[in-house]
Amino acid sequence: MSEVPEDLKYAKTHEWVRVEEDGTVTVGITDHAQEKLGDLVFAELPNEGDQFNAEDISGVLESVKAASDVYSPIAGDVIESNTALADEPGLVNRSPYGDGWLFKLKPAKDSGLESLSTAEQYREFVAKEE
Repeated sequence: MSEVPEDLKYAKTHEWVRVEEDGTVTVGITDHAQEKLGDLVFAELPNEGDQFNAEDISGVLESVKAASDVYSPIAGDVIESNTALADEPGLVNRSPYGDGWLFKLKPAKDSGLESLSTAEQYREFVAKEE
């Protein structure tokens, strides 16, 4: 089973959300998602100032096997993208919950954060998908 940290929230589209102390959120893809994609070779991420609703396409990750859309797990405004991924997209493979984060959001008032899954719920969802 892939790593699923307990302190994060999860979307059914395989993104994770970490709520930071200042109320912003960091978004990335799960260990399960990066394993399915394989070695990443390109990351197209949103720009600072982009606005998304929950489940909007917010970027693309390309691997040697496939390209996959990245969805915004909640509604909000992009405040930062992980520029290190432009030169080193493999960070997502090596550290999906650390250095391989994708972007940060300032959540909208009705962001949908409460509708995301817990770690346990996400593990159950992945098990049913397999």
